[in-house]
Amino acid sequence: MTILVIGATGRVGRHVVDQLVNRGVAVRVLTRDPSKVDFPAAVEIAQGDLLDIDALRAAFTGVDAFFLLNAVTGDEFTQALITLNIAREMSVDRLVYLSVIHADRFVNVPHFAVKSGAERMIEQMGFSATILRASYFIDNEHMIKDAVFDYGVYPMPIGGKGIAMVDTRDIAEVAAIELVRRAQAPSALPVEIINLVGPDTLSGSDVAAIWSDVLGRPVVYGGDDPSAFEQTVAGFMPRWTAYEMRLMAERYVSDGMIPEAGDVERLTRLLGRPLHSYRAFAAALAASEKTVA
Repeated sequence: MTILVIGATGRVGRHVVDQLVNRGVAVRVLTRDPSKVDFPAAVEIAQGDLLDIDALRAAFTGVDAFFLLNAVTGDEFTQALITLNIAREMSVDRLVYLSVIHADRFVNVPHFAVKSGAERMIEQMGFSATILRASYFIDNEHMIKDAVFDYGVYPMPIGGKGIAMVDTRDIAEVAAIELVRRAQAPSALPVEIINLVGPDTLSGSDVAAIWSDVLGRPVVYGGDDPSAFEQTVAGFMPRWTAYEMRLMAERYVSDGMIPEAGDVERLTRLLGRPLHSYRAFAAALAASEKTVA
């Protein structure tokens, strides 16, 4: 059994590779620059990207299933559709696709709409797929740690409705479980959607309170201002990306990212353990910062 991991060098993909290797699966990864990757020796490296048709055909040769994670780029939809078409051409019809929670509702946010479109293609093209709809990654908080530690402000405008942030380790483990299940199935399994969420639905004020507890000093919530967030992000990201982040933050504020009934219990059963929590992440990050200091 060989599983192809697309998007293997990111925060989720690296964990997916490790999970599969630990399960004794033969893993192949697709990457633009093999010199910049550091995977176990047993992992096969295929060079190329999702717009390189010949490289895609070679990467899919002899594969039983694949994991598809598209980076948020201006041509994300094109990359997704080309990859799905090449996979079907190469008779690889079993996959796990990393989407986003509420992809079918937050359609004014470009990368949500892209993932909703890719989900429809997966269903209409007859794939045997598990679609993982992930909430906001807890690991994204590494980007705002300086504001928390140095200024006592939690700056992400996540609103008061609440977001059930998910740990990338939980995402990867569910992905590996589903990849192996589909690859080993004697016949194609129906499309299934799994919401990937954390154990707690937290507002901006809730998150600030957690940081206050963990650090032992006040941390305040910066407030619900997606426009200010856009301006900050535009200082280190392309303007179109900053605008898209603003649109996403507006939906955090207006709607939240709230699990459906039974989501947490379903994931806990699937993993056979509790989900990683935001508080545990915050405590570990604070401890690591103290060690560095």
